[in-house]
Amino acid sequence: MPVFETRGNHFYYENEPITLLSGAIHYFRVVPEYWEDRLRKLMAVGFNTVETYVAWNVHEPKEGTFVFDGIADLEAFVKLAGSLGLHVIVRPSPYICAEWEFGGLPAWLLENGDIRLRVSDPAFLEKVDAYFDELLPRLVPLLSTNGGPIIAMQIENEYGSYGADHAYLEYLRDGMIRRGIDVLLFTSDGPEIAMLRAGSVEGILATVNFGSRTREAFKILRDHQPEGPLMVMEFWDGWFDRWLAPHNTRPSAEIVTELEQMLELEASFNFYMFHGGTNFGFMNGANHVNFYEPTVNSYDYNAILSEDGEPTETYHAVRKLLSERLGLTPPELPAPLPKKAYGRVELTESAALFAAVDALSGEAIQSVYPEPMEKVGQAYGFIMYTTTIGDEHNGGNLILQEVRDRALVFADGQQIGLVNRWEPQPGIKLNVPAGTRVRLDILVENMGRINYGPLMRDRKGITEGIRVGNQFLHDWEIRPLPLSDLSSLNFTSIAQEGNAFQPAAKLSTGAEYSAEGWGETSGAQPAFYRGTFTATDTADTFIRTDGWGKGVVWINGFLLGRYWQAGPTKTLYVPAPLLRSGENEIVAFELHGFGNTDDSVNGASTLPFVELTDQPDLG
Repeated sequence: MPVFETRGNHFYYENEPITLLSGAIHYFRVVPEYWEDRLRKLMAVGFNTVETYVAWNVHEPKEGTFVFDGIADLEAFVKLAGSLGLHVIVRPSPYICAEWEFGGLPAWLLENGDIRLRVSDPAFLEKVDAYFDELLPRLVPLLSTNGGPIIAMQIENEYGSYGADHAYLEYLRDGMIRRGIDVLLFTSDGPEIAMLRAGSVEGILATVNFGSRTREAFKILRDHQPEGPLMVMEFWDGWFDRWLAPHNTRPSAEIVTELEQMLELEASFNFYMFHGGTNFGFMNGANHVNFYEPTVNSYDYNAILSEDGEPTETYHAVRKLLSERLGLTPPELPAPLPKKAYGRVELTESAALFAAVDALSGEAIQSVYPEPMEKVGQAYGFIMYTTTIGDEHNGGNLILQEVRDRALVFADGQQIGLVNRWEPQPGIKLNVPAGTRVRLDILVENMGRINYGPLMRDRKGITEGIRVGNQFLHDWEIRPLPLSDLSSLNFTSIAQEGNAFQPAAKLSTGAEYSAEGWGETSGAQPAFYRGTFTATDTADTFIRTDGWGKGVVWINGFLLGRYWQAGPTKTLYVPAPLLRSGENEIVAFELHGFGNTDDSVNGASTLPFVELTDQPDLG
């Protein structure tokens, strides 16, 4: 069978020297119907290899429940790549970073508040072993040593940026070998000696990750590893976007310059990303440097192939350079996939959250104190905490201690406050009339678990407590709202005449949502809105959410992801395979109310709507 190996400073495949010209495509960020299109476009740029992470939380969403079909069909993706003549590099967890929710780790790990992640904690290793027992036997038949396309696999990921437990890395290595993984193993880390020393494993090839200063990075690698092929496992050709920040772009000329240096050094490379795809659903991650920074749903990454599969200026520049310098004659580009502007879709029905909360969550959980999502078996979405307070708290200051990540506070159904994790919390002054009791509802949104760095044990919901002044409030009802099934919603028609939607205010700060009394409120109550449109033919499209505040959107029951007036992204990508020929359903869960600024004020329409356009708007 073909052998892929290292000899001296070169890679060899079937006894012939080979330079890996690779690009990253994450199967779980692309609808399966488009895998072949993206892979053929990778080949058309001149690459001979595709690389993918494997996201543990995609394959084991609940402990002991494994998913390997649909968008999670890793084996089908690898087989498809191999059938097209591509080599495959697999980076199989347990941790992947990737700006993916919790760095690919499953949320249920955090039900154990004492667990130590990415280290030789027996509680963690036990879970990894159970996962590897299911995952790795699926990959063994696909290894090049067994006639398959997988030529190399990674141990952990950028571990030197996190820890220095070599026993943990060796445990993973030994576990992979014991389960039949006999292809080339490697590690990847940043080009710093401290990272390389902490993240490397004796006898295993080390690679580096960087986006610039190619010669400097490879010199550091060579100082650490005197012999072995030079490989950048992640050449960052772009960068990801986060909410409340500008859209990231990178000049094509910079990427071409770095690639020229790689070719001069006869180094192998993996473009991260070749094609970024989309963080569908609630699967975007977050970073925390000085404050919490959630990632947007688009993972366009300014990669050389756009989120919707379009070759960019950089794509053509890279294709030209590889053809000229390496004498390649890459295949022709596949025909562009069609895109269509379906126009305005009015959302003519609604269902208020407060009326639907019991149906969506089931029986409320009774608890002395608020529990985080993970303690009640919830991974993603929203969670509501409810209690009542009396006039003894009149004038008190309500504090949500360690809210993760964004909370709307309601008193008797009216919004009195907004608390963002990333902003100072001055507290919400309470006004409870004498002789009364008031119901408090606190709706908390999980905006994505931290995927990188020392703060990854990122539980969601209210993680410490809720207090007035220094006195914690007790006796809570907890309602998990994962929003994984909307079938229980009872939608009713929105009357167009006299309809009164609250305008969506600027939502980047919480100050405008503070209120002195119960009667003051900003924005309507959270609600679901539904509408339909007819497609005679299906094509890629983009949902614009102008006029909406913040929320999430489903198309035909598939959760596309989040929108937010705060930007930068203004559209949600809808791949054509998610549409039907005939009637299609759109549902939006809006937190703050719809308030369009154009023709609704001229009397043309007072119904909420979205616009389906043929162009993305990433900010």
